[in-house]
Amino acid sequence: MSTDLSGRVAVVTGAAGGMGRVIATELARAGATVVALTRTATSGDELVREMLAGTDSRRVQIVVADLAVQADVRRAAAEVAAHHQAVHLLVNNAGAHYRHHQISPDGIEMNLAVNHLAGFLLTEQLLPQLRAGSPSRVINVVSAAMADTRQIKLRRRPRPVTLEATDLLAPQRLSAEQGYDPFTAYARAKLLTLMCGYVLAERLRADRVTVNAVHPGLVATGLIGDVAPAAFRPFLGLLQSALLTPEQGAASPLHLAVDPQLQQVTGAYYERTCPRRSPPISYHRDLQQLAWAASQTLTGPQPSPSDMGPSKP
Repeated sequence: MSTDLSGRVAVVTGAAGGMGRVIATELARAGATVVALTRTATSGDELVREMLAGTDSRRVQIVVADLAVQADVRRAAAEVAAHHQAVHLLVNNAGAHYRHHQISPDGIEMNLAVNHLAGFLLTEQLLPQLRAGSPSRVINVVSAAMADTRQIKLRRRPRPVTLEATDLLAPQRLSAEQGYDPFTAYARAKLLTLMCGYVLAERLRADRVTVNAVHPGLVATGLIGDVAPAAFRPFLGLLQSALLTPEQGAASPLHLAVDPQLQQVTGAYYERTCPRRSPPISYHRDLQQLAWAASQTLTGPQPSPSDMGPSKP
């Protein structure tokens, strides 16, 4: 990556994971100060050692936070804000898949808590810093699973994830155990991230803060082992050898993060480095607004309307 990011601050979630390590390292190598969010201090220390060995850079700061816990997300954002008046890049890269129905300490189903609400809340909490760093960028890593929730794709037509207005009006239903399907819950969380990103992109357009989403492709990370159907797990090693490497997967969010030609692009969805149409439901304006309101409800107290700025019709 030839882009010079000297003097810029980049926040990366899931920085100790396969793709996250690459994203954090490449941004630091380009000169950015990288604030890496990791789940444990141990994984953060390991990341620092790897980055120092690979980049000869000491531009990395570790913030430990369990993204399933909203108090941790708020504390992490406060720690970032305490050290950096401006943030120029936020990569919401963290992701997880939960095979069994689990509830977070905040009473929210874990796929929803980690894969959507954590990034939603962190972005919101860092809005003052993102505005101060404008032109700045928010990159949300999502998944093409939202267009087809079948894990074994044989013959039948794609099965896009559904999103009902009744569930968004009573968002506690999104955490219900009855009818729980892990891959659908994962895909729905990513769809919510995409749709809320579309709303935020419009609200921040005048502030020169762009918000885009990317599906990086099928990448050989720890997430694949969790997502793979039981029948495929004996062949997981062979399966992973056919997938993208973390370096190849990280190239997509890095492209959106640093390509100068994308500086004014906002409210877009990419599959790898190509702009694509997202599932039709994601463009439903009423559902977008309901998704936003539900996310606000599930993340508790919100900033004043003046902090968010007006919403465009």
